[in-house]
Amino acid sequence: MELLAFDYELPEELIAQEPLPQRAASRLMVVGRGRGFVEDACFADLERLVARGDLLVFNDTSVIPARLVGRKASGGRCELLLVEPVAGDDQARWRALGHGSRRMHAGARLAFGGLSAVVVSHEGDGLVVVEFDRAGAELTAALGVEGRVPLPPYIRREPTPADRERYQTVYARVPGSVAAPTAGLHFTDELLARLAERGVERAAVTLHVGPGTFLPVRSADLSQHRMHEERFFVPEEAARAFAACRARGGRVVAVGTTAVRALESSVEGGRLRVGAGRTSLFIKPGYYFTAVDALVTNLHLPRSTLLMLASAFGGHEQVMRAYEEAVRRRYRFFSYGDAMFLC
Repeated sequence: MELLAFDYELPEELIAQEPLPQRAASRLMVVGRGRGFVEDACFADLERLVARGDLLVFNDTSVIPARLVGRKASGGRCELLLVEPVAGDDQARWRALGHGSRRMHAGARLAFGGLSAVVVSHEGDGLVVVEFDRAGAELTAALGVEGRVPLPPYIRREPTPADRERYQTVYARVPGSVAAPTAGLHFTDELLARLAERGVERAAVTLHVGPGTFLPVRSADLSQHRMHEERFFVPEEAARAFAACRARGGRVVAVGTTAVRALESSVEGGRLRVGAGRTSLFIKPGYYFTAVDALVTNLHLPRSTLLMLASAFGGHEQVMRAYEEAVRRRYRFFSYGDAMFLC
């Protein structure tokens, strides 16, 4: 399929700029696979849409304050979006997307308040390797002071202290993402407790969301698009829960596209491979799902790989019609917006 097949008209006022006061108060569009629009619900209604014995699989990654804004030694403005620590390093060196008033050359010195770095090398696609003046716990502490919540560019405001809590799931556990797994932002501890009381099982995998998740697709021919790799980990507990769900005939319900990519990247012979990995899996229509039976997801950007994944899972025509209906019904879109349940 071509890129234009994933375009749709979206009024700018439907792009959510703030989260709702209550997480689970978001709307939830229920879409039956092969049936199209089914129901206009509230996110808290999810507890009646999943059944005893179903397994909710969450991505327990935690968003780090990955956006740094500062100055080069020359005085020009610079900005980094941290992506991941360089493998095998003491975590003083990081890959980052770099922006500046001019190109940041190797050797350029950067200052971010009380934190400084030097550009080590360029890796293409806007990626640079930088080395900070501290590492480990000291760097983590400095990022907590100098770093900003990496809100996506369609949220046209600077982050506030409240975003540190709201642009994070209540079950976030493993630091490493530069963007939130946004389908999970709607869950509360209370909703999770009610789901558990109903006999809905729960498991977690970790996929650290990188820039590849939200970078635009530039090629009209989707076969030419290449995803950036992202790190993931499947614990033994998740693999056991997955196998038990399959054995009892329950549904595996992925919470978010990142959970889908972690599961589909690790499934083999009907079971999940335990351990760490890296994935550049690009899921688009024509993909055959073997790990996921239902999907909770947000409403995604036109022409995005996230919309392509949702279309692959729910059926392209059905999902695009559902998006038209969501616009007509004035749903709130993107990270702080409403959600969809593809079942």
